[in-house]
Amino acid sequence: MVDIRRLEHALRAAIAGEVCFDDGARAVYASDASNYRQVPIGAVLPRHVEDLVATLAVCREHGASVLARGGGTAQCGQGVNVGVVIDCSKYLHRVLAVDARARTARVEPGAVCDALRDAAEREGLTFAPDPATHSRCTLGGMIGNNSCGPHSLMAGKTVENTERLEVLTYDGARFWCGETKSLDGIAGRQLEIYSKLKSIADRYGELIRSRFPKIKRRVSGYNLDQLLPENGFNVARALVGSEGTCALTLEAEVSLVASPPERVLVVLGFPDIFAAGDAVPRLLAAGPIACEGLDHNIIGGLRERRLARDDIALLPPGNGWLMLEFGGATREEARSRAQVALAGFSGVLIEDRARIARLWSIRETGASATALALGGRDPDPIVGWEDAAVDPLRIGDYLRKFHSLVGRFGYRTSIYGHFGDGCVHARMDFDLKSRAGIARWRTFLEEAAALVVQYGGSLSGEHGDGQARAEFLPVMFGPELMQAFREFKAAWDPAGRMNPGKLIDARRVDQDLRWGADYKTVRIESTLAFRSEIGDGFGRELERCVGMGKCRAERGGTMCPSYRATREERYSTRGRARLLNEMLRGEVITDGWSSEAVKDALEWCLACKGCASDCPTHTDMAAYKAEFLSRYYETHLRPREAHAMGRIGEWAPYASLFPGFANLLSTWGRRFAGIAPERSLPKFAPRTFRSGFSSRKMGERVVLFDDTFNNHFRPQTAAAAQRVLESAGCAVELPAAHVCCGRPYYDFGMLAQARRSLERVLQVLDFDAPLVVLEPGCLSVFRKELPQLFPGDPRAQRLSARTRSLAEFLHERDFAPGRIDGEVLLHGHCHQKALWGSKADLALIGGCDLKTPDTGCCGMAGSFGYRPRFYDASLRIAGLELLPALERSPGARVVADGFSCREQIEGLSGRPTLHLAELLSASLR
Repeated sequence: MVDIRRLEHALRAAIAGEVCFDDGARAVYASDASNYRQVPIGAVLPRHVEDLVATLAVCREHGASVLARGGGTAQCGQGVNVGVVIDCSKYLHRVLAVDARARTARVEPGAVCDALRDAAEREGLTFAPDPATHSRCTLGGMIGNNSCGPHSLMAGKTVENTERLEVLTYDGARFWCGETKSLDGIAGRQLEIYSKLKSIADRYGELIRSRFPKIKRRVSGYNLDQLLPENGFNVARALVGSEGTCALTLEAEVSLVASPPERVLVVLGFPDIFAAGDAVPRLLAAGPIACEGLDHNIIGGLRERRLARDDIALLPPGNGWLMLEFGGATREEARSRAQVALAGFSGVLIEDRARIARLWSIRETGASATALALGGRDPDPIVGWEDAAVDPLRIGDYLRKFHSLVGRFGYRTSIYGHFGDGCVHARMDFDLKSRAGIARWRTFLEEAAALVVQYGGSLSGEHGDGQARAEFLPVMFGPELMQAFREFKAAWDPAGRMNPGKLIDARRVDQDLRWGADYKTVRIESTLAFRSEIGDGFGRELERCVGMGKCRAERGGTMCPSYRATREERYSTRGRARLLNEMLRGEVITDGWSSEAVKDALEWCLACKGCASDCPTHTDMAAYKAEFLSRYYETHLRPREAHAMGRIGEWAPYASLFPGFANLLSTWGRRFAGIAPERSLPKFAPRTFRSGFSSRKMGERVVLFDDTFNNHFRPQTAAAAQRVLESAGCAVELPAAHVCCGRPYYDFGMLAQARRSLERVLQVLDFDAPLVVLEPGCLSVFRKELPQLFPGDPRAQRLSARTRSLAEFLHERDFAPGRIDGEVLLHGHCHQKALWGSKADLALIGGCDLKTPDTGCCGMAGSFGYRPRFYDASLRIAGLELLPALERSPGARVVADGFSCREQIEGLSGRPTLHLAELLSASLR
């Protein structure tokens, strides 16, 4: 029995990294992207390699098991265990070197796949394996799982692309390993391990040669074939795919291949997925660098959810599709190869890089986007038989037999995968929430395993064995090779402390389920109405997160700025979702709505709403944050900044009566109000926009919403909007009285106040004219929170439907601005990017010298950047994408509609900013 307190104390004394044994950390690391849940002892985040050495020494002294976790995207349960979790992704994430001449790279275990690929691309090279999670999976995890991906067709799995590994065993042996021509010069514990491995190769060699499937995608089991003489007794490659059950990877040397500078995509349509499979052998002869299959259930699921409609429109007719990528030194070379594949098939050739990226996005995220059953009544499509692999020459026949098996059990499935390598993914509606459903699933797995072995295939072609496949490995390998696997693990880990219960002598497939026979969705009366296509209620809403971790991507999109700034799992969208789920479960997080661990994680959320669109399952953490904080503060005092900033809509009208005094008070009273001393607060204007407003033109009636920020602090923006609207032939009015939408309330969970504010809004804005809103944060209230706080209220529905941004309103009326000279850089507000996009803005000003870099989140996010606790993080977030983009365009006028975005840009860069209204107004002169 491990003495956890003594273990924790010893770890804190031994390492420079972080030791996280609190309930929050244990809850966050209890689940991954699989069906499994095991609560760990705690987590260690090592700062350097010596921390890894010290961690294993302390764990060995206290008899604690260890689990090396990568990006937490494993789908077979190898990423969870009852032990000490080691997470290298926060600190040990460097690409140490790229040697273009040798075509190799050295990486730390926490380095993300895309970071390596980006570094390699600068030399015209790439790392071939690229799982769908390439934006967040780590090289350590890829080595542990023997990961693949679409472009493994080009150069093989991770095992074929691993040259050397520096490893550390549980008993403290540390050495580099790779191809080994002789044992001369090897001594000590390393020699003992190598001697045992050589004995395994000698005694089981013929059995390995005869029983291991002769296919590209054999990932199941240990790579004992790499110990054979013909493969150079390659110890590093034998360790690839061992899922952390043998040793820790401290550093890796991997091989790189040439990256075709020009790529095109061919998409072929077929009557069904079986016909698509039949075509694979012929198409492989054309030499694609990727060949992916996709069936009608994923596409139909996206259509039902009204997702990716523009991208789906690019697909040729059919009920099954193959996506084939071709590369070449020139565009013509890539195109000519693609034409060979098109001959005799119905399809399209796509050369535009943006369109190619959009179609790859369907393939990479389509399964996750359709992972929740509509209505919430039927079982959700989940992993559970995810990635069997067969010879690609037989994939069509295998798919027919597999589909017949699925139908016999009454399951529904979507089929997709790496057809060029014979790897088939399937998301199926397994019922893992009842005893009968779990028993039926077990029976299905037994028959599915037998079927794939009948076709000479592998139970896993990419995702590994973990706990989900390991129980059925004897079906594939037989008892003798299973004994060889046990000897292999024992050679490295005689104490059995490295990720125990996975891959070899694993726990049963139906143990440790995240749901289980007693699971029930928790029903909660919430203040915000959570009603969607997947069902109703806060408990069901929290089931959106399936753990694929796109929120941990290091670049691209808006989600998740707090994770990007901290690299903390608990501050990712997935981490917060796990904490909330564990809170409702009540086993690890036992203090419910008073949980400080949950509160801490949610306060770090910028409520940017990026996850509402960037996450494939549209996890809306901003809404969950508001709901939780509303409950939390029912029994706790709110902080002073909640009253200073959360209630700004209440006190700003009074302060604006004495703007000079209010500005002086805000300068001297920042500390009292809970404002970071480094921040300068926005200044009240000498005169509000409303106080000087007059309607000056006849025409179409339109109401301009004089929000708190553009009325009291930047009235020139509202004045510019009035001028532009009048130039468009509109008669501009203001609401009969100044009202505030209450956006700042949500940051502090002040939902009762928000509801009262919106009740007043509904009374004042009860008219039929269009409402133009200048502040994106306010517009998102009308479109998102208003229907959630007033579900079924026809007034709310009408107001939400007739509310427009300035760009949307003008674009709908074909407004043409005047000439816009010079360079313009457009930074979109996070809520805008998440909820309605910048299409109308681009249509209005797209004719100028317009720059639209991916600037991510500005880091201010309403009150977030003003709070002392988050000031440094706010600066780091701005420094990720926004500030570098500004530096690349030093002469550009900066357009940003969000008030907090403008404050951040002006405060950190010293550059003036414009609202779109001001840019358009200037063009009219």
